[in-house]
Amino acid sequence: MNKVFILKGLDCPNCSAKIENDVNKLNEVSVATINLMKQSITIESNEEIKDLKERLEKIVHRYEPDVDVLDDCCEHDDCHDHDHEHHYDDCHEEHHFGEHLECSCGCHDHEHGHEHHHDEKNEFKSMLTRLITGAAIYVAVIIATHLLNLPWYADLIAFIIPYVILGYDVVLHALKNIVRGRVFDEQFLMSLSSIAAFFIGEYPEAVAVMLFYQIGEFLQDMAVDHSRRNIASLMDIRPDSANIYKDGEMVSVAAKSVKVGDIIAVKPGERIPLDGLVVKGDSMLDMRALTGESVPKRIRTGETALSGSINETGLLEIKVTKVFGESTVSKIIDMVENASARKAKTENFVTKFARYYTPIVVILALCLALLPPLLLGLSWSDWITRAIVCLVVSCPCAVVISVPLAFFGGIGAASKRGVLVKGSNYLEALNSIKTVVFDKTGTLTKGVFRVNEILPAKDMTSEEVIEYAALAESFSNHPIAISIINEFESLGKSLEVSKASDYKEIAGKGISVKVSESGKTRDLLVGNEKLMSENNIDFMPSELVGTKIYLALDGKYLGLILISDEIKEDAKAAVLGLKEMGIEKCVMLTGDENKIANYVANEIDMDEYHAELLPGDKVDIVEKLSENALAFVGDGINDAPVLARADVGIAMGGVGSDAAIEAADIVIMTDEPSKIVDAIDVAKSTRRIVVENIVLALGVKFAFIVLGSVGIAGMWSAVFGDVGVALLACLNSMRLLRK
Repeated sequence: MNKVFILKGLDCPNCSAKIENDVNKLNEVSVATINLMKQSITIESNEEIKDLKERLEKIVHRYEPDVDVLDDCCEHDDCHDHDHEHHYDDCHEEHHFGEHLECSCGCHDHEHGHEHHHDEKNEFKSMLTRLITGAAIYVAVIIATHLLNLPWYADLIAFIIPYVILGYDVVLHALKNIVRGRVFDEQFLMSLSSIAAFFIGEYPEAVAVMLFYQIGEFLQDMAVDHSRRNIASLMDIRPDSANIYKDGEMVSVAAKSVKVGDIIAVKPGERIPLDGLVVKGDSMLDMRALTGESVPKRIRTGETALSGSINETGLLEIKVTKVFGESTVSKIIDMVENASARKAKTENFVTKFARYYTPIVVILALCLALLPPLLLGLSWSDWITRAIVCLVVSCPCAVVISVPLAFFGGIGAASKRGVLVKGSNYLEALNSIKTVVFDKTGTLTKGVFRVNEILPAKDMTSEEVIEYAALAESFSNHPIAISIINEFESLGKSLEVSKASDYKEIAGKGISVKVSESGKTRDLLVGNEKLMSENNIDFMPSELVGTKIYLALDGKYLGLILISDEIKEDAKAAVLGLKEMGIEKCVMLTGDENKIANYVANEIDMDEYHAELLPGDKVDIVEKLSENALAFVGDGINDAPVLARADVGIAMGGVGSDAAIEAADIVIMTDEPSKIVDAIDVAKSTRRIVVENIVLALGVKFAFIVLGSVGIAGMWSAVFGDVGVALLACLNSMRLLRK
């Protein structure tokens, strides 16, 4: 059983980690995962969980009282229609990008997306008003207490007023958690340190602790929200309406109502809403949102148009091939949104670290406050003040918030470059890769085959050879088969497919079919040298470089077709770039013959290659090479087992390829192998910023704890040390969004 709930208003990575941890502790729950980007939680269980929503609400409100727990609309059967299994994408996409939410089941309120967006704005305004009001009263109280000679209790009452305005929610939250048996969190730290400051007579500092803590929280929330909205704006590339012809007029309808086979019209300047084939028109497409490439692409009748592209020049009429939720742009949005659900080891470490760090700090502060006065007879006031300084500066928010934010930014930066990373765990794993293994066809070469030469045997013509080959290949959609059929059709003849039957594929060798001619059924073999030799065909192996297709009919050799593929322009640059990035070995795998493999490997400076491989051989070779962390780069269609076996599976040319998107951990949205260098560059930048944040936060906090312990750093230094470090770490993380 999978159940999804929306956690409306959840922004804090720290609180989301705590909620996720508590839900995972429920006996009936197998796995619970929070997606901060989508503000949702997915709960997996082997059994129906009684009162699940109520129990989830209890956990959520323990940490975030203002977060609403809502049923996900795709849980309702009447949300689904026959064409669209992923209704979640349709309704929640609008929810998270602030658009109008339409849901047939009514499980969400009208215009939920707008309501959510306005609620967030109102919440920010309310908090900002409270901060300004509290700060103004605080400043006025400081001035008044300096000018007027008031008794101590009057000073206390005066400073309690701004303290209550600024920190009542923090103290209440801390008290509720104590009642529930949860003591050690940042609200407890701030409440304890500020109330303790009141007890030792440090009234201005007590209010300052709460003021600057709230300012820090406010700015951190803004940073997280800004980061999420930046990524959301990157993905805001799917139009919700489409133009169709009705009674001879062009009308606009909801894109999700358009069915496969319908014809849509896309005007110049409009974004294509659904994948399809161009049936009329010629134009230039801006595909930057999909591929990161600034150069427009020419598209003509008969070619595939991908959703999310912008039609720049002419009017296009497109026959829809995929419904709204299955279109390329919908899958891209879903991948980027769901990426935050797969957490890197560093993120998980930080969450665990914060769980143990806070109680340790509180115990150390308690020892600092009690032991010197009790054992050495030193001043209680002085050592309690030092302990409070340590408590203030020790809040772990800087690390807990900035690290997930850095991975968040890294995934967004990669998507800007046309690289879709399915999770921060894969982004982190790229840093460890030492070996990159490439499939050849479609990855390093263009995979666009063409017939270069036909060499018929005696008593045969080129037309006869290509016709037999086209008959055999008519059952296949392999690029080589398509090139043979295209060559035959270029002769102006039509293929009698009904003449071929009993198609059999012989793995790694070729195919056999039965051909009906003049009332006879004949055996046709089409394949490589191995197929010919195994069937005792009398033929002469060719020395030409290229993919060689031999033919034999009833044991008699018919001839040879030579097919070639072209190396991609940036393949060599990709290999050189990877080596500059620290990759130790680049390996090429192919089912082609050794001569072709040797030629391609030498052209692009491969360290190693393996040729004439059967499909299962690739997995065996990857197993042998996997002593070091390994990435496999393939087309995502025929290479699914190898993609799954590699530490990181990368699919090339993934746009529009369902198999690629499903099988790979990372999808390169263009056919350029050089994008792998970009992916590793973003991964290294992300790791560098994560390390910087951890070192900055823990280093500064450790220094302030030491300085506070020896009486050098005071309360003001501690407040600025905590809030300042948190803000610097968040801003450092947000640099990735502009990378």
